[in-house]
Amino acid sequence: MKKVVFLTTSIIITQCVNAQTLKEAVVKTDNERFESAASDYRALIAKEPTKGDNYFYFGENYFRKGDLDSANLCYAKGAELNATYPLNYVGLGKILWYKGMQQEAETQLFKASTLGPKSAEVKRKTADIYINAEQKKLDEAINLLNQAIKIEPKNEESYLLMGDAMLEKNPTDGGPAIKNYNKATELNPASPKGDLRSGRLYQRGQNYQLALDLYKKAQATDPTYAPAYREKAELYYKAGQKANAVESYKKYLELNNSLDARERYASFLFSNKQYNEAIAELENLRKAGNTKFYLDRMLGYSYAEIGNTLDKEAFNKGLVSINTFFEKTGAIPNFKYVATDYKYKGILLAKTGKDSLGVVEMEKAIALDPTKSSDMIREIAKANMKAKKYFKAIETYERLMDGNPKNLTGADYFDLGRSYYFGPKDFVKADTCFSRLCQLSPTFATSYFWRAKANTQQDLKNEKWLAKPHYEAAMALVKPEERTTASNKANVIEACEYLGYNALTLKDNLKAKEYFTIIKDLDPNNKKQIDFFKSPAGK
Repeated sequence: MKKVVFLTTSIIITQCVNAQTLKEAVVKTDNERFESAASDYRALIAKEPTKGDNYFYFGENYFRKGDLDSANLCYAKGAELNATYPLNYVGLGKILWYKGMQQEAETQLFKASTLGPKSAEVKRKTADIYINAEQKKLDEAINLLNQAIKIEPKNEESYLLMGDAMLEKNPTDGGPAIKNYNKATELNPASPKGDLRSGRLYQRGQNYQLALDLYKKAQATDPTYAPAYREKAELYYKAGQKANAVESYKKYLELNNSLDARERYASFLFSNKQYNEAIAELENLRKAGNTKFYLDRMLGYSYAEIGNTLDKEAFNKGLVSINTFFEKTGAIPNFKYVATDYKYKGILLAKTGKDSLGVVEMEKAIALDPTKSSDMIREIAKANMKAKKYFKAIETYERLMDGNPKNLTGADYFDLGRSYYFGPKDFVKADTCFSRLCQLSPTFATSYFWRAKANTQQDLKNEKWLAKPHYEAAMALVKPEERTTASNKANVIEACEYLGYNALTLKDNLKAKEYFTIIKDLDPNNKKQIDFFKSPAGK
């Protein structure tokens, strides 16, 4: 449920300011300056409290920013105070339509049509619903727009909507849509909307250069038209030009630097996976008093994505945010969670040491969206591995494999191999997993070290020296300067002890000395190399 804003007479009166014209307020809505527009609508209502269009366009302002409940209150109040004004019934019908209550919506829309049978705006606004809602009636929308054009042949809005309808009806043929967008621009050359619509169409078709040219043209037509900068930012991002994308969005914020605009900027950063920047914006919004639940959701997701590498408290912060999100939405009747809500809560629980609870949440994500089950099963397997529940990890990775070895990544085989190694101590299966990892990542030295470990366990008396070729392969991949790293040092010492002992059994003292010298350089206190150099073979 969206945040509700109550329209009581006392609030309206106390917020009365010098009212702008309705047309100027609508322009602000078109420019996505929703907060400033809202102030103007309140002032207009205070001045003319029974004028229906003030309420309708105030409702449209809320609708455009995604606050359906507040929009509905505006439409309802307008219909109550001016029962013969048709547009507020269109608004009420729109809310019902978007909530999936088409039959009830049609009752309101029919009422609007009987009150304004010759109103082109009623027809346009009704057509808008049929075009843009999930449940579409495109032929009816086109019919209504043709009627609107007959009533007002020079109103560009009808042609803009007609272009939208044509594109929705035949997404593979943009010609009819472009024709209508160009007609809108022809009727009102001072408006950037036609070029913006055309730009979106070309961007949708991945003709980025032409889309960019049209966005620039829209900006030239009206340098204060903020949506053109936002669209250009989105285009730059899709073209891989992140710096230009951010620059364009900052220009958008210069034109529209409100909390609403900063919310959109945070959402833009989040959608574009710029999680650090998104976190900074979202945290600032929280400090400014914004308590909307979807900000907590984005924060939780973002902290999970950046991980503790960049912020040692990221997972803890993320868990607090996602828990806050669930607390807030838990009070909303019939709130519909999505699979990623449970996914990220599960990941954050697992990353903060609550592995079992994390698995429960990730299983919820799988139940909610089985199409994304592989990602969740993998996360569950990681959580089991982290908790050293090796048998559970094996069971989960086998579930992920589902009979097809190609379903597992190299990282999966690494964890599955270690699960077999530490859990049931099935060193043959462990070796099979590490062998597969070597095939997938032939230059990953660690995979050969682990193959060697698994083979050592199958040949404890070194009767066949099964681990030798794998230790040799690993040592060939580790450069001398890389031997001291945390990930390599212990493995290199282990390998050299094994290979050095093998060389001694072959009476190759020079080779043995080579391996034990490596150990000596890495660990002067290592007993095996000390004993070797004290022995006749080491002198």
